[in-house]
Amino acid sequence: MYKILTPILLIFLVIPVFPQTEKTESTRVTFQRDDNAQKVDVIIGGKFFTSFIYPATLEKPVLYPLRTSTGIEVTRGFPINPRPAERIDHPHQVGCWFTYGDVNGLDFWNNSYAIPESEKSHYGSIKNVKILKAEGGIDNGVLVFTCQWVNQQEQVLLDEETSMIFSGDSLKRIVIRITRLKASNGPVRFGDNKEGLFALRVDRAFETPSETPEVFTDASGKPTTVPVLNNEGVNGVFRSSEGKERDAVWGTRAAWVSLSATKLDDEISICLFDHPSNPGYPGYWHARGYGLFSVNNLGRKAYDPKEDENTILLNQGESVEFRHMILLKAGGAMTSNDLDIQCKEFERSVNNATTR
Repeated sequence: MYKILTPILLIFLVIPVFPQTEKTESTRVTFQRDDNAQKVDVIIGGKFFTSFIYPATLEKPVLYPLRTSTGIEVTRGFPINPRPAERIDHPHQVGCWFTYGDVNGLDFWNNSYAIPESEKSHYGSIKNVKILKAEGGIDNGVLVFTCQWVNQQEQVLLDEETSMIFSGDSLKRIVIRITRLKASNGPVRFGDNKEGLFALRVDRAFETPSETPEVFTDASGKPTTVPVLNNEGVNGVFRSSEGKERDAVWGTRAAWVSLSATKLDDEISICLFDHPSNPGYPGYWHARGYGLFSVNNLGRKAYDPKEDENTILLNQGESVEFRHMILLKAGGAMTSNDLDIQCKEFERSVNNATTR
């Protein structure tokens, strides 16, 4: 059972997330907010990094696209801006997102424009985004928003409040996401499901080269065929804190996982980090060679049939909080030692946050 948590205090956000070598304009974070277009652009060191977008055409808000400090996009273009020779499967996998496949029996993960109206009642959406704060700074910038997890009758299951802390320098881009979910109108049950939780869908270069088509089945049993494509320039490699590599990472637990590849002659690492305060830490990794990269703190038996089923029940008014980090590194892949250090910095920086 989870007690009601106190609101996230934004004093934390003026504390440097990680030590900076020197405070310069290359580390400054600024925001360009456009409420009419339903987006907030994130600029680091004068360069576009990503946009937080929440148009009605999407079933959830996302960060899209994500770029390295050298301007290289690491997220897939489809379905927003398809690029030649990339995959067009799983249209719900857009940019970088946070959602789950079983919330009171509703699937928030797989919902997209591809779901026929006759089946929409089985799916949920994350809507009604309100930007509370978009404040930049020399060390980092913070974006705070609220939204609601609703069923097809627009009934609210969960109220979400999220803070995203952005920082970077000449080589790195970092996002810390702190997400609080509150059961607002009755009990909410998170079932044991592999479709979650904090995720991104990567560019073709970061996929694992494939020789045969594969079929992936979602939680409701619907299959999606992922075809074989030209493998030219495809060179992604998953590695975990537990020493797993490539396809062996899927369905295992780890504090961090990196995905490294060379794109446009730049060796790049995309790294996701779990936090010890999260339920189910360390999470299971839903890391697929076709480009899905996700950490799941709620699924357990869905990944390992030998484990007991994991569920979380929030009674009305109760909340649960999740903390994750994504790091993009250009100019050379991150080593295991580098990642262990960053993981400790992530743990320390968030643990030292002051709450009101």
